[in-house]
This record gives sequence, structure tokens and C-alpha cells, in this order.
Amino acid sequence: MSVLMPSAWIATLLAATALLAMLRLARRHRQLGRTRLAMLLLAQPLLAALLYFALFPPRQSVASGTLTVLTAGGSAPAAAGIRIALPEAPIDADAEPMPDLANALRRHPGMSRLQVLGDGLEARDLEAARTLPLAFVATPAPVGLVELQAPTQVAAGNVFAVSGRVAGLPDATVELRDPAGQRVQHARLDAQGRFALQGQARAAGLATFSLRVLARGGRRHEALPLPLRVDAPPSPRLLVMAGAPTPELKYLRRWAIDAGLELRTRISTGGDVSLGEAPVALDAAQLGRVDAVLLDVRSLRALGGGERAALTAAIRDGLGVVLRIDEPLQTADRARLRAWGYALDAGIASESARLPGDPALPALSRRVLRIDGGDAVTLLRDARDRPLATWRTLGRGRVAVLVLDDSYALALGGYASRHADLWSRVLAAVARTRTPAGPLPPEAPLWPDERASACGLGDGARVLAPGGDTVALRVDPATGVRRCAAFWPRTPGWHVLRDGDTTTPFAVLPADAGTALRAQRRRDATHALAARQSLPPDGTGMSRRGPSWPWLAAWLLLATLAWWLERRPIGAGPVPAATIA
Repeated sequence: MSVLMPSAWIATLLAATALLAMLRLARRHRQLGRTRLAMLLLAQPLLAALLYFALFPPRQSVASGTLTVLTAGGSAPAAAGIRIALPEAPIDADAEPMPDLANALRRHPGMSRLQVLGDGLEARDLEAARTLPLAFVATPAPVGLVELQAPTQVAAGNVFAVSGRVAGLPDATVELRDPAGQRVQHARLDAQGRFALQGQARAAGLATFSLRVLARGGRRHEALPLPLRVDAPPSPRLLVMAGAPTPELKYLRRWAIDAGLELRTRISTGGDVSLGEAPVALDAAQLGRVDAVLLDVRSLRALGGGERAALTAAIRDGLGVVLRIDEPLQTADRARLRAWGYALDAGIASESARLPGDPALPALSRRVLRIDGGDAVTLLRDARDRPLATWRTLGRGRVAVLVLDDSYALALGGYASRHADLWSRVLAAVARTRTPAGPLPPEAPLWPDERASACGLGDGARVLAPGGDTVALRVDPATGVRRCAAFWPRTPGWHVLRDGDTTTPFAVLPADAGTALRAQRRRDATHALAARQSLPPDGTGMSRRGPSWPWLAAWLLLATLAWWLERRPIGAGPVPAATIA
């Protein structure tokens, strides 16, 4: 069913009213006379039309008053009309300097369109620009890092991903460096200039990694700090399921206990007998109480249909699962893994493998297995760069496949720390994330003098700047239950959002960091705004609502005339003289 605009409803109502008035007049035609009746009947639709145009006057074409706005990198040697320069624009003798666009529009109220030149509008000016049609003449696209996806918070021991896009440097490489300046990983750009890197947050605290873009020949093009808040996570809750007691399981339990994990086990010994602290039912309630489940092939094979369904549902809800491939896979096993997004072969053969870093490490046994997980990410590799562990997402959870079946040889050979590091990395990559409650810090990246917004705030929240300055936050009532407040950080470095007894650190980047990234964000935001408020380059076709008073005056005059015609006595003649007695 179509929905009429308010003006259409009013037009329909006025037409019906005019028709009813004409019907009422037609009933009195013998009393009014032909001439007076014709005039009154003609007046009814005219009155309805005049009242409609008084309520909704026709739009009128207006001349285009153009305000040329210079932003970063913008110049306008031949621009017509009034020119203003925002603070980040180059110095222009013919442009009037302005602190922001809203101020410029107040100073020049007659403007009917905007022409933006340069890299684009800053965030502070986007809201003011929504009031007028806008044309954007952009500078050449920035060269360097123009897109970035990187976390600002991660749990200690977890692996984190950094990805993005570099423009204008087809032969560039990108490398991730840790807080000590050591290279963690590097990658070449693909055909679209994209890259993906991984790092690991080891100790809790505030850390600053860095992302470097190297042009052809290894010349550093730019470096961007990646501030990372590394939290000490609550002890992970691990459920270990095994088809039989093995040395691998023995040393795995020892590591879990030493690491402070909340450990539960279900180990089958045959004949429907299981070992463990208590019988563990694999249902939704029990799986909701753990963060990760470790399986071997036989325990996966022994799961009933209801248990498999409950485990899959728990993964999609955030649970992490690690499957140790410790024996060849049967056809039914591979079919079950396809439901988790993995296409595996049987993995019949095994081969020797060593962990990278120390040639003296004992050799381990690696299952020869072709793993096709679509978007699977390699978590561990051996010294010959062959994958030992991969993971992929399934809903909100993760599923990892590990092809080592004798990692305990590390502990037996005197390398218990490497054994612990291996399992810490695997578990950290898949375990369910438990985020503590608290205020939400501003979204990164942030730069000085740019608007930032924090949410989930209570009364009395404030921000502590690196220099000791304190900014009190006032919750905007318009944000409702989200309870957000805006502020403008002045200095780079680590800030602290304090709300009651909760403190949440967040970082502000240096003003000269990520130049290409900031320019690309301005371009994208201004292009999006121009697409919604586009107009012809010459400003033709612009209009505004016309005045209502001429239509209202005409309606009032005609209504008065119609009232006089209808109320004038029929056959009225001269008033008779009074008889004097």
C-alpha cells in the first residue's frame, strides 16, 4: 500500500471540502440565482487551491552563491565567488582564514552551495557541510598506507592480526615490528596493494608496535605506531577430551595446571569408562562454562549426534576448539570436519619436523596432511616453513587443527618453556574472549585536536592526558542508554579514561603519523557527502521554498468576497423610510 506525502493528504482533504461546499450550494440554486450561484461554485475550487499554495508554496529558482572551501593541499587560483581557508589549508592570500566551516557559513549567510578543494573536510566540518549542496574537487590520491585494520586491545599471549592497503607503491613491502624494534613479520603487497600480518602480545601492559611501509629498494616510506593495550586475561577454562591416556595428554595436563588454567578432563579408557575429575556431559550448559575444548581424533569420532550439534552451536557462540590430528582420518571424520569449514585428506603418513629458532630442539612427529580451510590462518610453522597449526572462524568462535602428536618430546628433552609457549599460543588463538565490563574508549586511530567519543560512561567520568591535564566528560542526553560523551584530545600519547573505580587506557597518535591514512579518510568522507548532496557544477537547478503570504492574501480576499455574495440578502432593495406617526 502506497504512503501519501503530507502535501498529498492536505490536497485530498481540500478537494473533498470544496466538493462538499459545491454540493451544499447546489441545493440552494433557486434561492441564490444563476449568476450568484455560478460565481460561488467557481470560488470553491479556487479557495481550495489558494489555501493549498499558502500551505505549500511553489519552489523558486535561486541564483548560486558559491563558497569555495580550501582544505589541506587545496588551492584555488581561478575559483569564483567567496574563498575561505580552513586551518589545515595552505596559506592563500586571496582566501579568508576561518577556524571551521560552521563559522564561515555564519559569516557568509547568502551561500547556496559549497565547492571543496583539497584533501577533503575534517570531521569537525562534516556536520556543517550537510546543510548545503556540495561539489568536491580532490587532490591526487595519497601515496602510502591508506587503509588499516588493527586491534587496540588484546589479551596477553594472544595472536593479533594487522591488515590494510597501501596505495601508489606497487613494489612495496610492509613489516610489523615489536616494541623492541625487532621485526615480527613482513609481507609483500598483493595486486590490490593489500597485506595481512600477525603478531603476538606476550606480557600484560601498554605496548607500542609499529607498522613500516618500505618502498622499492627497502627505503622506508613511512612508519605508523600501533599502540596496543595488553590485558592479563582471566584464567582460561579448558576441557580436554581424549580417546585414551597418552604421554602427550600427561604433559599437556601438567602444563595446564602450571599455567593456572581451570582444567576439566574426559578421558576414555574403553568399555564406557571415562577418567576425569567428574563426569562431563557435552551439552550447552557445560560448554558455556568453558572457553576452549581440546579433542583428539578418537574423542571426536566418539561424539554422539547430540554432542556434535551442541559443540558446533557452542563454537558459533564463541567457544574455541583445538583438534589434534594424532591418527589417520576416516571418511566420517572428514565429513564432520567439513561442517566446521575444513577440507582435509586422510593424513596417513607422518614425517619429522622441528620448531624454528634452535637447531638443538628435539625432532617432533608431524602428520602429513593437506589442509584446505578456505580462510584458515596459519598459526604455527616448523623450521622448513610447513604449517603445524591453523585456525579459522566459525560464527563467533574458532576451530584450530594441530598436526603434531608428540609435543611432549620438548618437555622430555629439557625444553619445557618451548612446550609451554607452543600450547599457550594455540590456546590463546582460539579461546573464548571474556571482556570485562567497563566504559568503551574512543575508536582508534585518534589524532590530536580531533573529536573523540567514549560511551558506557557514568556520572563523573574524566580523561587524564599524559601531561597531567584532566578533562571532565559530560554525557550527551541524546545518546540515551549508550551514554556517550565527546572531547578533543590535545596531546599525543597514552591517555586514561577514568570512570569510578575503572581505568581504561587509550592512545592518541602523533599529529604527523599516518599522513596518507588521514588524507584518505578525509577524501572518503567528503566524497560520500558530495554523493548524497550532489548538484550540477554550474549550480543550476537550485531552488528554495517560495513565500506564502501572496497566496494567503489572495485566499483571504476571495473568501471575503464569497462570504459577502452568499450572505447578501436575496432580492435586497432600498431600505424603506420609517413611518412617522
